[in-house]
Amino acid sequence: MNNLSQHPESDIKLDQLRPEDASGVVECFKAVYGDSYPIKIFYDAQGLVRANREAEYLTIVAKTATGNIVGVGNFFRSAPYRRLYEAGAGLVIKEFRNLHINKKIWQFGYNEWAPKQRSLDAIFGEAVCNHLIMQKAIDFFQFFETGLEVALMPAEAYSKERLNSGRVASLIVFRTYRPFRHEVFVPSVYKDQLDFIYSKLDDQRDFHFSSEDLPSGQRTSFESNVFEFAQVGRIFVQKLGADFEIGLVEQEKKFVDSNAEIMQVWLNLGDKSVGQAVDICRNNGYFFGGLAPRWFNHDGFLMQKVLTDPCFDGIQLYSDRAIEIFRMIKEDWKKNS
Repeated sequence: MNNLSQHPESDIKLDQLRPEDASGVVECFKAVYGDSYPIKIFYDAQGLVRANREAEYLTIVAKTATGNIVGVGNFFRSAPYRRLYEAGAGLVIKEFRNLHINKKIWQFGYNEWAPKQRSLDAIFGEAVCNHLIMQKAIDFFQFFETGLEVALMPAEAYSKERLNSGRVASLIVFRTYRPFRHEVFVPSVYKDQLDFIYSKLDDQRDFHFSSEDLPSGQRTSFESNVFEFAQVGRIFVQKLGADFEIGLVEQEKKFVDSNAEIMQVWLNLGDKSVGQAVDICRNNGYFFGGLAPRWFNHDGFLMQKVLTDPCFDGIQLYSDRAIEIFRMIKEDWKKNS
């Protein structure tokens, strides 16, 4: 591909993935990552075409006038609400990295393409905190910071860059395209934190304090995943019941058996009894993580638990807002660890 870099920047076209582009996407991932990229669909051309047809993945490609794929960006479903997409899995091949193609891919995706997608209401991203490059683009792309996932990824995931020796945190950022005004039940213990985060929200909410007990006649709906490479256990709780604490402890045991070092519980702020669930999490060693707008369509609330070094000293943050969110998280961690 070395001779491709002779194409001027004006020859680069941005578009949604077409079936004939998929093999070029695979070649890009092989060129940048070899066979080691953890999301294996990017090595399966037909699978990627099918995933785009089913709107599980929405792929943006940058290609030359001759049709060679030189850059990729992706939106994909990873949250319980299927109209909330995560932005990520982007790359530009080495020979084209002096043409600002990555910036152009996301400009096109966020500002021109995403607003037209009927399957998409909002987008979130996770900006790594071992450098500031991604964070500097947050305001430019009209996102806002809502939380921070402590020690989310192992150092091995970034060994090629040699930027860190400990686990890497991720800053959670959101942007709304189709508003959905709804009720939020605020856990009183985190009123000040949520007041701060909601102050920049790009959508409207109706706020109440969460004061109800967990419903006695209802079981908690747990959806859990273990990400073995990252050693992260994640629980989504769409609906709360009286058995929440019993289920939480059982899920934790499964995570420990799978060698998870980081545990996350994502609660539904549309549930009137969420405050009591937050208290239970705190009593079990969890601390504040932040807000996830539209996570269940209703907003989500992150509680997290770290069984290893939280690696706070390695966290780099760019904006005053991100620094304040980190301060709140660190303060709560001291109270609950």
